[in-house]
Amino acid sequence: MRIGELAAAVGVTTRTVRHYHHLGLLPEPERRANGYRDYTLRHAVVLARIRRLTELGLGLAEVRDVLADDAGKDLVEVLTELDEDLARQEAALRDRRVRLRALLEAEGGPAPEGPVSPGLAALFRDMGHGSDSPMAAKDREVLALIETAASPEERERMVGLLGGVVGAPGGAERALAVYGLLDALADAGPDDPRVDEAARALAACVPSELVPTEWGTERSDSFLRAFYADFAPAQAEAIRRALRIVTEGRS
Repeated sequence: MRIGELAAAVGVTTRTVRHYHHLGLLPEPERRANGYRDYTLRHAVVLARIRRLTELGLGLAEVRDVLADDAGKDLVEVLTELDEDLARQEAALRDRRVRLRALLEAEGGPAPEGPVSPGLAALFRDMGHGSDSPMAAKDREVLALIETAASPEERERMVGLLGGVVGAPGGAERALAVYGLLDALADAGPDDPRVDEAARALAACVPSELVPTEWGTERSDSFLRAFYADFAPAQAEAIRRALRIVTEGRS
């Protein structure tokens, strides 16, 4: 992705992206031979998290501390301090305090990908928050990225649809099994026979209403290219096939 596409995907301006580069909050990719910088899905994930943290009222110095601590300990400390500050401010800040309390009081503490909405945090817990599956962690990051750029109505719709899948009898177990199938493809090639099994299992867990039609096609899309590039070849192929199955099933 180019800088404008990255900014649009997360819902910020290119000036903001450059500012975060200048402060060292967002890694700056090297320029390609054509002079343009090529951003990946990882840049979008980090940028989305910075946006969520700043929207809660954290200063950029506090955001730097949170991003530097993978364990999430600093996130809890910073959010607690911010909550105490908000308690002394005008009633207009009460909604922000509600969001903070939901994060701080969540079972098991804030998710490593946080802060996210209370609904998405609850979904993460139902999906096996705390699992050591690398694919589960990637899934949470992508969902947090999508939620960041979505409208409140779209966020509620996404969480509702996914909650229906995970909350169905055996839904959480099926989700963990899919993560296991995809994790097993980390070192495999795209023609591995296990790819088809993983694709069909994943397609069965994805609500068709959440998948844009173009995600099941092979058309050129910089965001999709960055999305697939974040996975191992066999994993990316399984996801492609799963999205194709979902979109073709609607026709």
